[in-house]
Amino acid sequence: MLSVEEALEKVLAEIDVLDVETVPILDSLGQVLAEDITSQVNVPPLDNSAMDGYALRAADTGGARRGNPVYLRVIGTILAGDLPEKEVVPGTAMRIMTGAPLPPGADAVVQFEHTDEAERKDPAKIGIFEEARPGLNVRRAGESVRRGVTVLRKGTVVRPAEIGLLAAVGCAAVKVIRRPVVAVISTGNEVVEVGSPLPEGKIYASNAYSIAAMVKRYGGIPRMLGIARDSETELLAKLRQAQDADMVLTTGGVSAGDYDVVKDILARDGRMVFWKVRVKPGKPLAFGKIKGIDRAGNPRSIPHLGLPGNAVSCMVSFELFVRPAILKMMGRTHLAKPVVEAVMEETVENDAGRRIYDRAIIETRTGTYYARLTGPQGSGILTSMVLANALIVIPEEKKVVRKGETVRALMLDWNEEVNL
Repeated sequence: MLSVEEALEKVLAEIDVLDVETVPILDSLGQVLAEDITSQVNVPPLDNSAMDGYALRAADTGGARRGNPVYLRVIGTILAGDLPEKEVVPGTAMRIMTGAPLPPGADAVVQFEHTDEAERKDPAKIGIFEEARPGLNVRRAGESVRRGVTVLRKGTVVRPAEIGLLAAVGCAAVKVIRRPVVAVISTGNEVVEVGSPLPEGKIYASNAYSIAAMVKRYGGIPRMLGIARDSETELLAKLRQAQDADMVLTTGGVSAGDYDVVKDILARDGRMVFWKVRVKPGKPLAFGKIKGIDRAGNPRSIPHLGLPGNAVSCMVSFELFVRPAILKMMGRTHLAKPVVEAVMEETVENDAGRRIYDRAIIETRTGTYYARLTGPQGSGILTSMVLANALIVIPEEKKVVRKGETVRALMLDWNEEVNL
């Protein structure tokens, strides 16, 4: 059996970065830029006010203070979006709103709170309560972005801040690495579609929904193809429906039973890369390539991961192997989950001789992370994932982790996102 690192290395070796698409900037969230972005404008385009206040000449405020104001003549008001039509000359000021262009002659803005704005009786003059310096409360043209400067580099992951910056420089659409289409197929005679009556002895195909949700969470486009019964004919028919996808995920059908057909089809009709990983949960994991077609109708091979049928094994295997593969397809270079060191609050045994990923709750107290299990750790207990915000890692050579020892924890979520 392969170690987790060996298996992941083999998966990623078969994964290629996808091609480029052009999308509206809002749709690019989470994708990777496929081009440098150079600004064609200054941001802001003109010197403007950072405050609601009065635009004036700093030299006219010498000695001003509360109790001994300097009075200036008010010659107009400038709103954001307006262009000033007057020049500030000695002894004058213009009322100005945040973001409005600084009028000619002015070199500072005194905010309303440092004037007699609230109590003044004469609209034609304003009392200034502070001695201003040139540049006070002024945002200079190009202060955020200068025309001709590359503001975002190819390879950047687009977050909300990047989308805001793209909009600020007038970029309505952008070239990015496209999102992978991931086909999801449930296998087994025991599963039925969600929403259907549940016959005795059957279970709902919940794994497909967990996996499709994870595909979506990490940036892919899930394509749910339903259930293939435990026959090669049905599974091959479903795989033909997936031949134009970028990746195929099946759940179930990869252990050692008589009707576990996924690994057999991979070995016979595709290319089997490996089967079984030295890990708990998730030992029966199959990975290989199957026949497909590209967007132009040309033959190609598609990565296929056969995930275990147990709910927790399926989700843990996804986190360890599918998530990095999806991220690589999207052009990401940082593929690892965040890891913290946590103090165990209970003793945990490893009787499997494999690396264990137990579901846990990580909390921080006085600057230290603490970990406790979510309860029974059976590979079919989906609630153990619902309660978890991390997977604690117990090395295969370690027989027991005692209370008070430190473990590594892969963070699935941070505390505020979990139903503690």
